[in-house]
Amino acid sequence: MKKGTKVAVAAVTAAAAAATVTAAVTSIKLLTDIAINKTLPKNVDKMHTRLTGTYNGEEITTLISKNGQLLKDKDTERVTIKSRDGLTLVGHWYPAQNAKRIIIGMHGWRSSWYADFGTCSEFLHDQGCSMLFPDQRSQGESEGDHIGFGVLERNDCYDWVNYVIDRFGQDLPIYLCGISMGATTVLMASEFEYPSCVKGIISDCGFTSPRAIWSYVMKHNLHISDKIGYPIANFFVNKKASYDGDDMSTVDALRKTKLPVLFIHGDNDKFVPVQMTYENYAACASEKEIFIVHGAGHGISYFVDTEGYQFAVKQFFLRHDK
Repeated sequence: MKKGTKVAVAAVTAAAAAATVTAAVTSIKLLTDIAINKTLPKNVDKMHTRLTGTYNGEEITTLISKNGQLLKDKDTERVTIKSRDGLTLVGHWYPAQNAKRIIIGMHGWRSSWYADFGTCSEFLHDQGCSMLFPDQRSQGESEGDHIGFGVLERNDCYDWVNYVIDRFGQDLPIYLCGISMGATTVLMASEFEYPSCVKGIISDCGFTSPRAIWSYVMKHNLHISDKIGYPIANFFVNKKASYDGDDMSTVDALRKTKLPVLFIHGDNDKFVPVQMTYENYAACASEKEIFIVHGAGHGISYFVDTEGYQFAVKQFFLRHDK
């Protein structure tokens, strides 16, 4: 090959490589916007199944929608607090007559309090649970420009506990409950010191850290190398939202916690692998229990084994209400 030809081929190869890198960075930036921005970029609604690796089927999807609307239509009280960084955070108070305990329920990523708790809320209500359902920051009615994947929300969770105690006192047991990113939020918040009225945590399919979930989704659901993709994504998150994917993990928090924890997860979860709950369980320094639902995908363990789920929760209350 002539020298000039070699130079030309090298130039084309370099240009192609640069174009590939540019395209990868552009794609990862878009994924970062989808992950953390309050407002979704245009024309990305159809990416949800690809990102999460999850489609629950028409029957369960319809039930989630129907039961969510039923909860949303309940006579709830809209309440607010101020976050440490000055955001107005909104919650929805759903009291029970002759309440036996209070649940603070944190919903998941790009979901809502009524979608995530619509199906199990009546069971909890029947068990004598008054419930506070916050809209996590940057979601629903709560202010904020960026979703924090638990790193930011754990402080909000702690502040909601203080709101409940300030308003209702310490006579009733209080439990923190979360689904998906909500589970990560309450597990990260487990590191804080609480009054004795805070009795425990129910964690349903939480991930261990922003780094872990971003890397897993890129590698397994989007087929992007996490070794390349994660540093780029983390750069954009840090630049936009001023936190780092390595800032906090549930594992770190659980090594310090004194709160009893009930861990729940489906073993067919394609979005948050069940292995993350096993990691959380192993790290937990307090009293702990685990309930794995065979065949359940992401966030649908209650649908797959309603009786088992209810029994595990009732037993958890029975052991820790005192």
